[in-house]
Amino acid sequence: MRSSWFKERRGFSPGVAWLLVAASLLWASAGMPAEQAQPAFDVVITGGRIVDGSGSPWFAGDIGITNGRITRIGRLAGAEAARRIDATGLIVSPGFVDPHAHARERLFELPTAEGYLLQGITTVVDGNDGSSPLPLAPYLAKAEAARFSPNLALFAGHGTIREQVMGTANRRASPAELDQMKALVRQAMRDGAIGLSTGLAYIPGNYATTEELIALSVVTREHGGIYVSHMRDEGGGVLDSVRETIRIGEEARIPVQISHHKVGGRRQFGQSVQSLALIESARGRGIDVTFDQYPYTASQTGLSLIFPRWALADDGLNARLADPKGRGEVKNGMLDFIDERFGDDPARIQLVRCGFDPSLSGKTIADLLKAAGQPLTQSATADVVIDLQLKGGCSAIFHAYDEPDVERLMRAPFGMIGSDGSLTKVGDGAPHPRAFGTYPRVLGRYVRERKVLALEEAIRKMTSFPAARLGLTDRGLLREGMAADVTIFDPATVIDRSTFTDPHHYSEGVRYVLVNGTVVIDNGAHTGARPGRVLRGPAAAR
Repeated sequence: MRSSWFKERRGFSPGVAWLLVAASLLWASAGMPAEQAQPAFDVVITGGRIVDGSGSPWFAGDIGITNGRITRIGRLAGAEAARRIDATGLIVSPGFVDPHAHARERLFELPTAEGYLLQGITTVVDGNDGSSPLPLAPYLAKAEAARFSPNLALFAGHGTIREQVMGTANRRASPAELDQMKALVRQAMRDGAIGLSTGLAYIPGNYATTEELIALSVVTREHGGIYVSHMRDEGGGVLDSVRETIRIGEEARIPVQISHHKVGGRRQFGQSVQSLALIESARGRGIDVTFDQYPYTASQTGLSLIFPRWALADDGLNARLADPKGRGEVKNGMLDFIDERFGDDPARIQLVRCGFDPSLSGKTIADLLKAAGQPLTQSATADVVIDLQLKGGCSAIFHAYDEPDVERLMRAPFGMIGSDGSLTKVGDGAPHPRAFGTYPRVLGRYVRERKVLALEEAIRKMTSFPAARLGLTDRGLLREGMAADVTIFDPATVIDRSTFTDPHHYSEGVRYVLVNGTVVIDNGAHTGARPGRVLRGPAAAR
């Protein structure tokens, strides 16, 4: 041992070497173990299986956290720490990054966001589907002052921008109007947006030409952002919508992401094969196309989606429905959508919230038709939807997707997990179960039970992949120097408990969650801590 020590340190004399050895022996004899020479940590996580977010196999190790950062990964059994978490038998992973959430409208009311944190989510990204605050700067400043439990990032919403310039007009933008929209995108990026989102199935986004979207995407790219899109059609036109998204990426030379990718309507079941082939071909040509998805066969949005887009222009739907001829034309357009997505089964439309009548939450259109003694036909379904819309409208769950498509999309290496979940609380309305269960459902149902994904790949799709995609360069991986967003869960028990008929249950199995080094979920319970930060895009003025 002595000769080896000298060989590695040839510049030392034997006398100096033995003095150093003697000093170390005196230090040990004073009762100071080597571990205590390590710095003290705020938090040490010991005994867990570390899945670091990269997709690499798990390994055994401990994690030391100081001042909101991961400062040591290794063996820390004897290290000093203000708080120790024993993760024996548990998985230690990066905090989950949700690239597609709908939180901003209620974050000030529900700043602890239990429904998200108990899934293991530490960062939520809002401003999706073309809708965002505008301007962004005041909202982000208010959010920063309020402090939420999760971190928050925002997209700039194309629909919000277009509506500010053009209202809900169903026409092409003039050159002057396009310049105004470019200026708003530019300002939003400088305010802190991480990219541009579109909601092309909704108005006014549906009225935009592809050329308009390319022009605005160029501005976004120049400021370091990405383009994410709720495409024009997730049913009969899904493949053309994928092609449009790819074209935007190619011509604007910007990374593009398909939001909550799915294939709706029984005639389209199985077309995920073709959509994945389109994306893979584009990626092979150097076009940076990815997607996110949620692990359910139903979506949630407003009943207004059932109406033909032209009927909503200039906020004129109610006036068109008041005219018998106009109502007939609108209804004919609705019947096409109803037939494609729901067939003859109105139970596939389940109401979430109707502001004018809270008692309707959870009921299906079939329930309303039966109560009124009406037949369960497509025509009667359209009439009920029109009546609900005239009373103020409702949000609804649409059961219109197929499990084999969900699993096929989940296996694609260029897809990630996103909840599309609205921030809500237990007992409030009849929410989509994704609001409480997305991430534990993937880990419990699709990893442990169905083995659709390996654990390490599932966690990559929840952590490093979305973080890198969104430009959140210090999150999504367990690495020294990274932000200490950490989720610790039991792989044997983690599961969602929220269902479509009984949604008011938090998920189980997520034991600890840390956001910026602060424990927010402690042994399955929220601590009330609100250490989340506003995460701004690369063009933000600092």
